[in-house]
Amino acid sequence: MEFSHAKRIDWQISDAEVDYPTAVATMESRVAAIHAGRADELVWLIEHPPLYTAGTSAKTEDLLTPDRFPVYQTGRGGQYTYHGPGQRVVYVMLDLSRRGADIRRYIRQLEEWLIRTLAHFGVDGGRREGRVGIWVDRGGGREDKIAAIGVRVRHWVTYHGIALNVDPDLSHFDGIVPCGIRGHGVTSLWALGSTPTMAEVDIALRTEFDTVFGAEERQ
Repeated sequence: MEFSHAKRIDWQISDAEVDYPTAVATMESRVAAIHAGRADELVWLIEHPPLYTAGTSAKTEDLLTPDRFPVYQTGRGGQYTYHGPGQRVVYVMLDLSRRGADIRRYIRQLEEWLIRTLAHFGVDGGRREGRVGIWVDRGGGREDKIAAIGVRVRHWVTYHGIALNVDPDLSHFDGIVPCGIRGHGVTSLWALGSTPTMAEVDIALRTEFDTVFGAEERQ
């Protein structure tokens, strides 16, 4: 499935699961092409088979069951993250040199994008000081993470991106300390009682992407 975009941002949805090495190779090729002016920016929506990724700050002790799923070292920021079916992974390849060249602002935009998307399904997600990703207050001092953010930038072109828990098997997160954060849990839209299809989530993501990023002036 593919969406067009008036501002020359390609939107692509992979219906089959994409293995992690293939995804990384595809991103790196597209980033190089964007930097060279040979390709448009891209927002790529996929699901992975079950796997763990280790960001540049990952600690060995946070990989609790190393033989459970494949583990991939990755150049994105952050620590250990789980990806798997039922989780919408969005790899975002934008040319920040045409968008203000401000990485902190870009990460705030990714956060805002997720918060606005979750609001479509009645979920109040938010930022937390000192904790990466988007969080949900479960009451009684408990907070659960519902979306992860991990970014890499090469020649001012972004890649990697976000992962939103729609309806993954949450027990799969037990093999890691997600993002190195102890004392908090992980949740999903379905676990919170909201049961959208992946297609409905994709529509919300597209709508709110245009809200957050679409109004920018392009040089």
